[in-house]
Parts: sequence; C-alpha cells; structure tokens
Amino acid sequence: MTTISRIEWTEQTWNPTVGCTKISPGCKNCYAEAMARRLNAMGAPGYGNGFVLTVLPERLDDPIKRKKPTVYFVNSMSDLFHEKVPDVYIERVFEVIQRTPQHTYQILTKRAARMARFFKTRQVPTNAWLGVSVEDKKYGVPRIDHLRKVPARIRFLSVEPLLEDVGVLDLHDIQWVIVGGESGQKARPMHRAWALNVQQQCEAQNVAFFFKQWGGWGADGKKRAKSANGRVLEGRTWDEMPAAAAAQL
Repeated sequence: MTTISRIEWTEQTWNPTVGCTKISPGCKNCYAEAMARRLNAMGAPGYGNGFVLTVLPERLDDPIKRKKPTVYFVNSMSDLFHEKVPDVYIERVFEVIQRTPQHTYQILTKRAARMARFFKTRQVPTNAWLGVSVEDKKYGVPRIDHLRKVPARIRFLSVEPLLEDVGVLDLHDIQWVIVGGESGQKARPMHRAWALNVQQQCEAQNVAFFFKQWGGWGADGKKRAKSANGRVLEGRTWDEMPAAAAAQL
C-alpha cells in the first residue's frame, strides 16, 4: 500500500515494513509510533502488530503497478535497516527499486552503520537517494561518516527533530540537507540559531538546503498549536533540492 504524503519533500510513502524500536533521542516522541497505534485501533491493514517490526511482502509490488513517475519516501513508518529486517528482504526492496527506474526513492535510516555494511558488497540503484537522521552531536553527527561510505548518487541528511546545535558539519559528498523542528504535543523546541547554523554551513559548502518546519515551537521560541510562519527561516522559505535531481519533484 502506498499513500499520498503530507511531507513537503516527497510525494508518496511506501512501507514494505512497519514498526520500529527506539535507538536515540530523536526517537523519543516518534510520530510513526503514535500513528501506528491509531491505525491499529482503526483496524488498518498491516498494523495488527501495532508498532512491532513487521515485514509486509504483499506491499513489495505496489510501486511496480504505478507507471507515473513518483517520488517515494520508503518506510515512513519504519526503518528499512532495522536489525530485525533480514538482508534478503532488503535486497527484495532494492530489486523493486531497480525494476522501476521511472520512480525516485528516498530511504532514511538511523541505522547508518548497517546501511554502510549492506552496500559494501552491493550497488545502489541510481534512482535511490539514501539519507541518515542527524538530531544531535552524540548520535546523529557520527551517522554522516557512515553515509559517506555508501555509493549513492544522492546522499541526504534529515536534521529533524533538531534537538541541539550540531556544531561544525563536514558536508563533503552530501548533496541535500533537510532541517525541521519536532511536532506534536510533547515537542521539544528548536532554536533559531541551531537551524541557521546548518543553513549557513550548507550555503558555504554548496549543499542544497530545505527547511521543513518549526514544528511545535515558533521562530519566536513560543509554543503553539500551529505557527503562522511555520516554514519561514530568516524571512524566506527554503525549498532547495539536489541540483542533479531538482526536476524530479
């Protein structure tokens, strides 16, 4: 099953696995976990196990059925490189990606070391963008070095939720950076200076920058249900895409 996405930087989601487990501070208020509980209560297909990691091979062929070129965010409700997803199943996912060159696939993980090991002996399809989450210095920033080892045409960082100033970033061989604050009732604040630090480093290192949202806190540092300037940073919106792929979205 694929669904139209509300995520600003993609078009549809494709979840050949669902469920996950927490491994770092960015997982604390996981939106996917809360959504999985709601879907389970509604009796939605695929969520009978709630947020327990579950592979769903019946969904593997969904992108094959769609001929219109589409940008898919893969596993918005899981992590493809979770330790309980077998290598052979990940291979099946990438076989589908290889078979559907009309589509673009965005795969994001917090298990960066496993992703690097997986692709040590495998090729990355040219229509697969691979990324890692970078929420802080301790857990997030080290994932960037693992990502750099992966021979993907587009490598990207999801700096969301941005939980602290991540300091100096080496963006060599990174093509795209997304920044966003945390959403939801328990959202932790993102400070303007933290987001601006990342934007300025992207500009200095010639990396595309996309500002997704302030989240539950506005640019003024006040918590609110919905910020009127939710995507504005320094007086403008930032919708930059990787130069080699901007025409695809």
